[in-house]
Amino acid sequence: MSGAQAWGFTDDRGTELGAARVPRRVIAYVRAGAALCDLGVTPVAVYGSGHDGESLDPAKEGGLRAAGVTYLGPGRALDEGRLRELRPDVIVDVTYDGKSPYALDEAVADRIGIPLVALSVGNELTLSAILDRFGALAVSLGAVSQGAVSQEAVSQEAVSRGDAAAAGSSTGLRAAEELLREAAAAGGFAVLALSGAGPGQVHLARPHAWPELARLAELGVRLVDPGPGPGANWLTADWGRAAELRPDLVLFDSRAHATAPDGALSGVRSTPWNPETPPSPAAYARFFRDLAAALAP
Repeated sequence: MSGAQAWGFTDDRGTELGAARVPRRVIAYVRAGAALCDLGVTPVAVYGSGHDGESLDPAKEGGLRAAGVTYLGPGRALDEGRLRELRPDVIVDVTYDGKSPYALDEAVADRIGIPLVALSVGNELTLSAILDRFGALAVSLGAVSQGAVSQEAVSQEAVSRGDAAAAGSSTGLRAAEELLREAAAAGGFAVLALSGAGPGQVHLARPHAWPELARLAELGVRLVDPGPGPGANWLTADWGRAAELRPDLVLFDSRAHATAPDGALSGVRSTPWNPETPPSPAAYARFFRDLAAALAP
């Protein structure tokens, strides 16, 4: 593209996207939209995945509801007429396979002539790389560089208090990571991440398959691997299998479609985990800070 206001961005499928001007009206998958909202780009609307219903999942909303962002329902059932009425300049989704957008059929974007950006959230990238990519997209859409924010001095005390400005910067994330590193070293707890699928079934997370869980391991959190069996990201089993792994702390999927830990895990500490945490420093600083508190002796 040419001209002072031209916009260009290459997404994580290798698709080169461009427009005659910087997109201002952004519609996004809820996870991507919540991240962009944290990073200084407020979408005009967001849509959900096949797991989502007609109301915005509180576990996924981040700052979207407070910012007055419209929720359109599941992406695969999106009303194209409503989408056209919103006059988007760009659509932002995520991809797990590096090929296809996760929550919206790309043909929808093609039919209305809107560029679709898909950023990877799969385990081929580290958490740091994922955050960098969302930061780069936000900057291309007019947000202030997070690098500029990260030059501010941010104390661990401010992060532990939940100071929003501190947690919103890269420095705030690093301080939250240090809090978590200290808590993990002090407690030594065995941590099991899971997603409840009803009274007779649970999905047990394979730590290496999730960028944020891999980062927890790097910070010293002792994550429990569910062992051999089918499934790349999850091992599906009954709740008795989860209890047999003898976790000291359970990270339970807090999304609306998941169920709470079963009675087989009664007496085991638990703390929420959103497997679709918005890829922003602020969101992960909050998660790491909350986990550090849960790991306290």
